[in-house]
Amino acid sequence: MTVITPVRRALLVVDVQNDFVEGGSLAVTGGRDVATRISAHLAEHARDYVVVVASRDWHDADSTNDGHFAEPGTEPDYVDSWPAHCVHDDVGSDFAPELAVDQVTHHVRKGRGEAAYSAFEGVTDADQRLVDLLRSEGVTDVDVVGLATDHCVRATALDARRHELGARLLDGLHAGVAAVPTEAALAEMRAVGVEVVAP
Repeated sequence: MTVITPVRRALLVVDVQNDFVEGGSLAVTGGRDVATRISAHLAEHARDYVVVVASRDWHDADSTNDGHFAEPGTEPDYVDSWPAHCVHDDVGSDFAPELAVDQVTHHVRKGRGEAAYSAFEGVTDADQRLVDLLRSEGVTDVDVVGLATDHCVRATALDARRHELGARLLDGLHAGVAAVPTEAALAEMRAVGVEVVAP
């Protein structure tokens, strides 16, 4: 007899922050539009999710965050080192104003003193790892949205699969930094079983 496990789905909203939308220190073209679209999706579908998690980069102000920020006086390589961004409690780390967070049930912060791309590297306000939160809520599947497709969205979706969660990337609710790495990221996600679906 086959036992069918009911799907319990979470929404992971990845890093929709001021520094990653137009006008920010690491702006993604289309970031504000993505934020608006995510808000509309939440307004219509929040009840479809067991939990709604919003992650944020949350870097230290007084360090390179273990080399994640370029050393003062040097240029970032945009691979392993970056301009300063999403410093905790600075306006750049705030959610973009186009993102409605009233339906968010849990906040995850990542990258305090270190590089962190995946939301699974962060912890909640209660100091709980994201994977432990999802397991405690019986989550079987996640929908992933946010910024940027070729960096933190990619890492989050890949980690979801590593943790044996079903994963979908909601088309139109994410944006990448550049076309070529974004296409590569989409191919990599699909290769491990991430579905790219309409919201």
